Amino acid sequence: MRILVTGGAGFIGGHIARQALAEGHEVAILDNLRRAKRERVTPGATFYEVDVVDEATVRHAVADYRPQAISHQAAQVSVPASIDDPALDCRINVEGTVNLLQAAVAQGVERFVFASTGGAIYGEVAEGSLATTEWAPKPGSPYAISKFAAEAYVSYAAKQHGLKTSILRYANVYGPGQSSEGEAGVVAIFLERIARGEAVTVFARTTPGDGGCIRDYVYVSDVADANLLAMTAAAPPPLANVSTGVATNTTTLADGLARALGKEVSINDAGPRRGDLECSVLEPTLPAWGQAVSLDQGLARVAEGTRT
Repeated sequence: MRILVTGGAGFIGGHIARQALAEGHEVAILDNLRRAKRERVTPGATFYEVDVVDEATVRHAVADYRPQAISHQAAQVSVPASIDDPALDCRINVEGTVNLLQAAVAQGVERFVFASTGGAIYGEVAEGSLATTEWAPKPGSPYAISKFAAEAYVSYAAKQHGLKTSILRYANVYGPGQSSEGEAGVVAIFLERIARGEAVTVFARTTPGDGGCIRDYVYVSDVADANLLAMTAAAPPPLANVSTGVATNTTTLADGLARALGKEVSINDAGPRRGDLECSVLEPTLPAWGQAVSLDQGLARVAEGTRT
């Protein structure tokens, strides 16, 4: 299959591109390289340096490569950044998705997989509960709103044009190659600091010292598997949670990383951070779309990369 991965020089997109190549697919990467470097482009993949908000160059790239499937990972992913500049967030996440959908329809692309957010789109999930795809979304930030709006455009393209689409709502993705810069990579941030013997900051759910926010951490290879399944399966679900269903608070995460590294960890307890949900845990849609790598296994893998 000829696959185009947007954001393919980034963390999740790079894993999808490498895994697709390893499975014998032809791969092209579309990335503007603002948050990634050219050397992160997967060897063996065709590369287009294109911004998804540029409709003309998106159409040209899709027409030139003529993919059978598109895995759309390019996005603005920071909740705080979306709060600071909701217009930019909307342009990238909504307009960029519309540009790709129009190009896909024009070129007769068979499959379109959209990376959405389960970690933000459902809103608060009561502790002990799991958000399912039947839940009514309650987006509470511009980032979540833009992803939900983009989902609607994806569903419209499926209904109006017959494009076979899959919307994948990710839990908190982590793994090798994740950036420690910005707001999105708590595992990468903690990993670097613990490895250097530095303290880590745990932002509270409500009160400093309460263990921090509760999240569902899914390993990046499981996310890549879900994308490839959505692009190649005979009848993939149109909407799926890519998650583990396992609740982990931030202090437990820090302790697990310290064990994986064989180090002690010092924790600074801080107050709640703007835009953070207190609890977000998702029910995997199907076993094939959920957890293959446990949190302990995943943390051991990222720790091994740090030690080497």
